[in-house]
Amino acid sequence: MITYFVLILAIGLFLYVLLDGFDLGVGMLFGLTRNENLRQQMLGAISPVWDGNETWLVLAGTILYAAFSAIYSILLSAFYIPLMMMLGALILRGVAFEFRYKTERGRWIWDTGFVGGSVLATFMQGATVGALVNGLPVANLQFQGTSMDWLTPFSALCGIGLCLGYALLGAAWLILKTEHEIRDRAYILLPWLMMAVLMFLGAAFVYATAIHLQVMRQWFDRPALIVFPALGAIGCAGLLYGMQARKDGLPFLSAAVIFLAAFGTMAASFWPYMLPYSITIEQAASPPSTLNFMFWGIGLIVFPLILIYNAGVYIVFHGKVDKHTQYH
Repeated sequence: MITYFVLILAIGLFLYVLLDGFDLGVGMLFGLTRNENLRQQMLGAISPVWDGNETWLVLAGTILYAAFSAIYSILLSAFYIPLMMMLGALILRGVAFEFRYKTERGRWIWDTGFVGGSVLATFMQGATVGALVNGLPVANLQFQGTSMDWLTPFSALCGIGLCLGYALLGAAWLILKTEHEIRDRAYILLPWLMMAVLMFLGAAFVYATAIHLQVMRQWFDRPALIVFPALGAIGCAGLLYGMQARKDGLPFLSAAVIFLAAFGTMAASFWPYMLPYSITIEQAASPPSTLNFMFWGIGLIVFPLILIYNAGVYIVFHGKVDKHTQYH
C-alpha cells in the first residue's frame, strides 16, 4: 500500500510539473510580446486546460497530508514562505487571466500580474526543489531549521532553472497548438531554451553528487539507472529533429521525455528516501489503517476520475487553436 501511494504521488507530481509547467511557461512567454492578437492566441492555447492542470497539485498535497503526514508537516514548516508565495502567485495569475478581458485601460495591470504570477510561482517551485536537494535539518521527524533556510544560492539557481524549463515546455506547447507567427517565434526560442535547460540540469546533477556522495554510490550500485540519462538523450534528439523538420507534434513530446528523465533521475538518486538521506519512505508513511482507508477514496475513485477528466479535456480540445477564437 505504501508503494501504491508513492506511485500515485510520483504520477501526480510529474503530471503537475508537465501540464501546469507548459501553461506557466506560456504565461512567462506572454510577456515577450505586446501584440494583443498574439496574446489572444497564446491564451487560447491554454484556456481550455489550465484550470484542470492544477488539480494535480491539489492531489499531491492531499496524498502528502494523509499518506505521508510527517513529510507534510516538515515541508510546510520548512517552506511556509515559498509555498504561500507560490499559492498567492497562482491566485494572482488566475484572477489576471479573467480580469484582463473585463478592462481595456487597465489591461496592462492584469497582463503584468499574469506574467509576474507565472514567473513567481515557477521560481518558488524550483527554489523549493533546490532546497530539498540541498537537504533539510530534521530530527525526530521534525524540522529544526528557520523559515529562511530554503533560500540559498543553489535554490535560487534551481528557481531560475525551472523558469527556463517551463518556458521550454511553453514554447513547445505553442508550437503544438498555434500557427503562423506565434509558432515561428516559438521555434526560434526553442534551441536557446533547450541549451539553457541542459546546462542547468548538468550543473544541478554535479552539485547534487558533490554534496551527497551517496548519490554516486547509488548509480554505481544500480547500473540500470542509466536508463534515465538515456531517456533524456532520446528526448534531446527528438527535440532537435522536431525543430529541424518542423514536426509540430514532436517538440512537446520530446520536452516531456526530457522532464520525465530529469524527474526519474532525481527520484532514483535519492530512493528510498523521501527527504534526501534523512527520512525514508517507510519512516514517513502513515499507519496501514490510514492507507487502507485512503485507498477506497483516493486510490479507487478520486485518482481515476482526475485521470479520466483530464484525458477527456485534452481529447476534446485537441488540434490547433484558431487565431480568431476568443477565450470566452
